[in-house]
Amino acid sequence: MTIRMMVAMLAASAALPLNAASATDLEVTHWWTSGGESAAVAELAKAFDATGNHWVDGAIAGSGGTARPIMISRITGGDPMGATQFNHGRQAEELVQAGLMRDLTDVATAEKWKDIIRPSSLLDSCTIDGKIYCAPVNIHSWQWLWLSNAAFKKAGVEVPKNWDEFVAAAPALEKAGIIPLAVGGQPWQAAGAFDVLMVAIAGKDTFNKVFKDKDAEAAAGPEIAKVFKAADDARRMSKGSNVQDWNQATNLVITGKAGGQIMGDWAQGEFALAGQKAGTDYTCLPGLGVNEIISTGGDAFYFPLLKDEEKSKAQAVLAKTLLDPKTQVAFNLKKGSLPVRSDVDLAAANDCMKKGLDILAKGNVIQGTDQLLSADSQKQKEDLFSEFFANPSMTPEDAQKRFAEIISSAD
Repeated sequence: MTIRMMVAMLAASAALPLNAASATDLEVTHWWTSGGESAAVAELAKAFDATGNHWVDGAIAGSGGTARPIMISRITGGDPMGATQFNHGRQAEELVQAGLMRDLTDVATAEKWKDIIRPSSLLDSCTIDGKIYCAPVNIHSWQWLWLSNAAFKKAGVEVPKNWDEFVAAAPALEKAGIIPLAVGGQPWQAAGAFDVLMVAIAGKDTFNKVFKDKDAEAAAGPEIAKVFKAADDARRMSKGSNVQDWNQATNLVITGKAGGQIMGDWAQGEFALAGQKAGTDYTCLPGLGVNEIISTGGDAFYFPLLKDEEKSKAQAVLAKTLLDPKTQVAFNLKKGSLPVRSDVDLAAANDCMKKGLDILAKGNVIQGTDQLLSADSQKQKEDLFSEFFANPSMTPEDAQKRFAEIISSAD
C-alpha cells in the first residue's frame, strides 16, 4: 500500500465522524401503527430525513390509551424521546406544568404559526401560560359514519343518508349475516361514538353545555336521554363485532362484513390503502347525516426538554418541518385528516375530505373532548362507555346517571 493511499484512507476515515455528526438521530414516539397510519407517518419521517437529520421511529401499538402511559412514564422517568405525539388538548398539561416539556414559542413566532394555523383553537390548545408547547399537524374530526356500499347492496336496502335510516336498515343487514355497526373493544372507541351521537342528536349547544361548561344538569336532562337511547341502539347493533382495534373494525366495513362504523376521519387512510374509492365503494356521513358539524381535535407533537444540544436543535427543525406546506399536504392526504394550515393546495382531496373542508370553511365546528376535558375526566368517561357497550344489563338510565356524576366533577 502506498503512502498516498494510506493518507487518503486516513483522511476518509477521519471525515466519517464529522459527516455523521451533521445528521442527528431523533426518536419520535407515536401510536400510528395501522396500515394507513404507517403510510402517513412515513411522509413525516421522509420530510425530516430530507433536512439531513434522521427520524428514529418509536411506534407503540395499541392506540393512544396504551401508548400515552408509556410515553409519560419515559418522560417523567428521565428517559425522554426527542418528540412525541399526543392529541392536542390537555393530555400533556401536567408534563408542561412539571417543567418537562420544551417551550416552542420561538419556533412558532419565527414560522408565524399564529397567522397560518386555522382554526386558532388548535394553537390555543398548545398554549399554556402564554407559551406554545406543541406543533399541531392535523385536524381530525370524530363526527363520521362510514358505510359499506356493498353491505347494503347485499342486504337489499338503500345506502342510508342519516342515522335514523341506518338504524332502520339494521334488521335487513342482520338477516343478510352482516353486523350493522362495527365497534372495537378499546374504551376510547365506545366513548368517541357516544360523543358523536351527542352532537348529532342533541346539537352543538348541548354538547358545549355538557363538555365545555361541565353542566351536570344538562348531562342528566332529556336531551341527553335521547342520546343514551341512540347509544343503546348502537350497542345492540354492534353485537358480534368481536374485534379490539379500531382499524380491525374499519376492515369489517371495508370487507362488507359490517354495514358501518362511527369513527374519526383517520378511517379514510384504511379505505385508501385498500384501494376503495369514496362515493363508489363506501359512503361517508359527516355528523351522522343529521347535523353536519366536525370537531377540530387532532394530533400534535410535543418536545421533551433534552440536555443534548444537537438533539435540541433537531427538535426545532422537526417542529418547523411538521408545519411545512408540502409536508402538510403529503401527510394529511394519506392520514385522511385535514391540514392545520389554511394556505395549502388540496386539489387531490377525495369526496369525503372535501366534505370536511367545506364544513370547516363554513365554521360548523366544535372543539374535541380532548380539548375540553382533562385526561382524568376522559378516562372516567371511557371506562363508563366501555362498560355500557360490553354489558347489556346496564340500562341507559343508569348509564346517564353515572355520566352526569362524571360531568359534575369534571375539570
